[in-house]
Amino acid sequence: MVTDDFVAVIDGSTSKSSRRYSLFSTNGALAMHLVSKVLLHAKKDLTLSQFCREATQAVRKKYRKKELPHLSEHPEDRMAASAAVFSRLRRELWLVGDCQCLVNGQLYDNPKPYEDSLAQMRADETQRCLAAGVTVDQLRHKDTARDIIIPHMLEAMKGQNKTYAVIDGFDIPMDKVKRISLTFEPFDIVLATDGYPVLMPTLNESEATLRQLLTNDPLNISQFKATKAWMAGNDSFDDRAYIRIKV
Repeated sequence: MVTDDFVAVIDGSTSKSSRRYSLFSTNGALAMHLVSKVLLHAKKDLTLSQFCREATQAVRKKYRKKELPHLSEHPEDRMAASAAVFSRLRRELWLVGDCQCLVNGQLYDNPKPYEDSLAQMRADETQRCLAAGVTVDQLRHKDTARDIIIPHMLEAMKGQNKTYAVIDGFDIPMDKVKRISLTFEPFDIVLATDGYPVLMPTLNESEATLRQLLTNDPLNISQFKATKAWMAGNDSFDDRAYIRIKV
């Protein structure tokens, strides 16, 4: 999204729960919409801490009061989103959750601490399936290795807004949020979600690199290891957003 004062990409998290907070959208899409509204109506001098607080409150208001004790103990049942934000007035970049940016070609990201180990676990299980005769096409229709790591993902999510940050209606640990301050020299900036395994200076380059990875490693188990495969019928293994600005 782009306003006069902010540029942002906001990524709603894929829900691991059957609990829903809207009849009309997924939990991730709803969280993304709520965070977008915060920036749409924000004052131009909004600070990072204010953004985190207001975005958290916007999501929290969608929970029923009686749900809060349960959600406090079960982060996997919350809706959630990550955001990469540029503040024009403050000349700052904010990374809240699993998102990324390029600043004059230098990469900044903020990945979940458990992601790499679970991706490796899934890769190992996928390799066992392939060795047993399961085909790549079968695994692109049913990612059985992902099914196996889901319980581990749910366990790891107990660290949500403790060992890593996300916008989910509960207090965000500010030491897990990244802030990049810019000087007043010119900068070329890219903001993107984690749907781009390799973030490049242009959209065409980022898309071309993604296509090459998907073609060579559709199960995401070698060149790029992920917690999910490129499923048949989908455009990619994950949704993605990309925006490039010069300031």
